[in-house]
Amino acid sequence: MYRFLFSSKWLGYFVLAVIFAAGCVFLGRWQMDRRAETLAEINRVVSNYSATPLPFSAAKAEFQALDPEREWTQVELRGSYDVAGQRVVRNRPLNGQPGYEVVVPFRLTSGEAVVVDRGWLPIGNKTPGHPDSIPAPPAGEVTVVARLKASEQKLDRGAVDGQLASIDLPSYAVELGYPIMTGAYGQLATESPAVQPMPAPFPKPATDEGTHLSYSLQWFAFGVLMFVGFGYAARQQARNARIDAEDEDEEISATPRRKAPAPRKSKRPTAEEEEDAILDAQGY
Repeated sequence: MYRFLFSSKWLGYFVLAVIFAAGCVFLGRWQMDRRAETLAEINRVVSNYSATPLPFSAAKAEFQALDPEREWTQVELRGSYDVAGQRVVRNRPLNGQPGYEVVVPFRLTSGEAVVVDRGWLPIGNKTPGHPDSIPAPPAGEVTVVARLKASEQKLDRGAVDGQLASIDLPSYAVELGYPIMTGAYGQLATESPAVQPMPAPFPKPATDEGTHLSYSLQWFAFGVLMFVGFGYAARQQARNARIDAEDEDEEISATPRRKAPAPRKSKRPTAEEEEDAILDAQGY
């Protein structure tokens, strides 16, 4: 009944089902990988974001080459801002609104220099492509608590004077003309003494894992349903073939059969006919 499955047409259907299911499994696993990355980021935020700040001496190596597991770690810095080296970073949307971020070199009392991202500014209305104003950092010695963030990749788009296309620390160091640590920068949490006005502070990163798990389960379900649909179609095909065969048998049994002609009975010759045949044979 299921011999039709070995036909070229149904074998082609099966191959398409396998390809579709393999694609669903690939997309499902991709969503699972994305979920794993999201969960790792959530774990870093939960563990590091509000933890007790480390002294710079304990986090110095992270500013040189940041361990991804130490991202968002709070570090306490003492020193002064180099306002002359201040830059704004272009194309930095926040909550769906376009704007800028303000980065300033921070010279530590120990002699090293790092970069601090002081916050976000909206697009200005006075001069296109520039914020209306950039709040100045506090003068003199400052105590800063900042969260570690990795240096960003260099972008192939340019920027006007006083602006950066990304927080690419090695390129920034070339502009400054003095060495800074290029493995990580600090995203401002607090500074003392505090000044007003301030750039807008950054919101805490989201700790919602999103829809990756539900999407991955949906893709796996689609792959299974493809074979369920193939099996259902094959069952319907076999059912229709069985019904057609039964109908054909009924038609054959309902057709009246023609009776075979009765065999002729052999006619035995009478005595007179036998005598005539003998006389004829003798020439009379």
